[in-house]
Amino acid sequence: MISKIHSCFLIVIVVMAASLSRAQDVLVVANPGVQIKEITSAELRDIFTGVRSTFRDHSRAVPVLLKGGPVHEVFLRNHVSETPDSFRALWRKAAFTGQGIPPREFSSEAALLDYVAETPGAIGYVSRLDEKSTVRIIPVQKKAH
Repeated sequence: MISKIHSCFLIVIVVMAASLSRAQDVLVVANPGVQIKEITSAELRDIFTGVRSTFRDHSRAVPVLLKGGPVHEVFLRNHVSETPDSFRALWRKAAFTGQGIPPREFSSEAALLDYVAETPGAIGYVSRLDEKSTVRIIPVQKKAH
């Protein structure tokens, strides 16, 4: 009887954890000077993996990341199609071979937002904004244009 209760309890925890990770909102934010009105997941993936260094209007893109956590994991999974480990490995290889420098990382959303607000071309992600924030939310389109 105890093993059945234990199994049911584990199933409930797994289902709750999965639904919480799906429910985690991720807002893509950019410096107020960024002119694009929206971005595709493909464009985000290319910018955050170093394939491209500009937005579609050819202005400079400066990607920034959170060091870890649920928002970071959801962003990578939904928009970069990478796990945190594979993303880190991708950038380690690029840095080792001289093909790129990893995006700057921040330990808090507040620090990331401050940097994005002050840095021309900066783009990042957070779970929420407060009313004092000066960054722009950039809607993400799932299909490429």
